[in-house]
Amino acid sequence: MNGFHRFGLLAPVAAISLSSCGVNSVPTAEEQVNAAWGNLQSEYQRRADLVPNLVSTVKGYAQQEKSVLVEVTEARAKASSIQLNASDLSDPAKVQAFANAQSQLGGSLGRLLATIEAYPDLKSNANFLTLQSQLEGTENSILVARRDYNEAVRSYNVRIRTFPDAIGAKIFYGAKPKVPFEAAAAAQAAPKVNFNSAG
Repeated sequence: MNGFHRFGLLAPVAAISLSSCGVNSVPTAEEQVNAAWGNLQSEYQRRADLVPNLVSTVKGYAQQEKSVLVEVTEARAKASSIQLNASDLSDPAKVQAFANAQSQLGGSLGRLLATIEAYPDLKSNANFLTLQSQLEGTENSILVARRDYNEAVRSYNVRIRTFPDAIGAKIFYGAKPKVPFEAAAAAQAAPKVNFNSAG
């Protein structure tokens, strides 16, 4: 009875110790990272889905901008081909490859939209204006989703590295830090546009 009584007193202490060692908080934080990643992927997919319609609309007005249209189409194909799932979020090389492909698509879309300035008829086309508005909204949503993802990653990384959660993170989950999204080096440069070929 004495051993049973002692076990009865130790059980709540053990439960409290385990709960303060990240047994529940680490997977909760990881699920927040995964959810934020899912939201970010959804926004990137929305942007990729808009590209074919945008290219098709512009093609009807700006045949001579073929190289820009091809660049956007190829960048979309590359961005869509790089798949990153939640288990890859601890691999800096995979996250960087995904980020670079998305940045390349964003840059080529920026160049495409900049060339449109030379086509007043296109700029007033209702279909183009709708697509442009949707694309601008999507770009804003991507910025918000990237910020939310990075905040979830920061919170998770702090949790798995600080006491007492670091104990459970290492012992129970073998948790590894997640990789935040960073702006690609090319994102710092403004798109280059040449109007000399415009008609």
